[in-house]
Amino acid sequence: MTVPDDFSVLHEKPFADAVAKFEELFAQNGRAFLMGAGCSKCAGLPLTAALTEKSLSSTKLDDTTKKILVALRDLFKGADDANIEDYLSELIDLLAIADRRTSRGATQKNITLGESSYSDALLRTAADQIKRAIAEVIEQKVLIETHRNFVRALHSPLRPGRPTSGQRVDYLVLNYDTVLEDALALERVPFADGLDGGVTGWWSPQTFDRDGLAARVFKLHGSINWCDFPDDPLPRRLGSSLQITAANDRRILIWPASTKYREAQLDPYAQLMERARRVLRPSLGSQCVLVVCGYRFSDAHINLELDRALRESGGRLTIVVFTSDNEPSGQLATWHKDGAVTEQVLVFANRGFFHGTLSAPTTTDLLWWKFENITRLLGGER
Repeated sequence: MTVPDDFSVLHEKPFADAVAKFEELFAQNGRAFLMGAGCSKCAGLPLTAALTEKSLSSTKLDDTTKKILVALRDLFKGADDANIEDYLSELIDLLAIADRRTSRGATQKNITLGESSYSDALLRTAADQIKRAIAEVIEQKVLIETHRNFVRALHSPLRPGRPTSGQRVDYLVLNYDTVLEDALALERVPFADGLDGGVTGWWSPQTFDRDGLAARVFKLHGSINWCDFPDDPLPRRLGSSLQITAANDRRILIWPASTKYREAQLDPYAQLMERARRVLRPSLGSQCVLVVCGYRFSDAHINLELDRALRESGGRLTIVVFTSDNEPSGQLATWHKDGAVTEQVLVFANRGFFHGTLSAPTTTDLLWWKFENITRLLGGER
């Protein structure tokens, strides 16, 4: 049995005050979460580095795809922490170029990678195989108890079939796995994820508007159990035991890539992002607290949406970030130093708390950024 991390340092000022501030904000305002890959690590799912290693060795990849991946990896030599999502993003960009050349009737349609030339068809096959490889890695047995505790902390006491806290929680999820949805269902929390039906379902965003919801789950990058049919641009959810000839085996997933902006104009992603924008821009007279966990701010598209929301919310959006970095860096450092938004951003870093003009660094690892520890804080543990 894993021994829980020691919370004794959180009893001391200024960190006890920081936790109290978080609890106060959370109790008095609308609630939303932005959840990244780090939230699924405790369930036994890999972080990006391990996902890359396992996907590259997958039997789903044929020799041509492996050759393409090697060439793509070579393009990222010298880059920090390049991973399978970077390679796939690059491939999707190149596929968009090949498609554009083909649609315009260009003589030179192929894309050169390394010492070889590839058609749009070969690039598309490679992209599909990589998606299936990633799906194979993610579709495994998971440990869901932490997520069930997380759901209980936010939605208990539970009354089957009805909202229980009196306040809906919106989840903006960047992961492809279904751990959160499974936990909500196991805890009997009424929620919508944009698909109607059951184990097998169809895209129906009107489900987000149903009365009595305690939670809404917006899968901004798609989901591991979404499939597409040749005659339908919208996702279907298929039971794993079904054998349907018409179903296309490709998974619908979006990665950080410049072509995402184009892809996001197509359903269902445009609808999901539009609803996320509404969550991040509360109406006059209301406030929203967005808790960011398990996300390293590596997606420029998502960062841009958050930055715009902060600046357009009229002060009605507060972002609380739990990060494993020792202090604010990148986008977080930009916000912390910007007087226009710094009061709206609270950073719970591994070695300090940072909010507005307050910088409270420490030489101690606080570890409050771990998803299991965030769950403990939400449950009232100190």
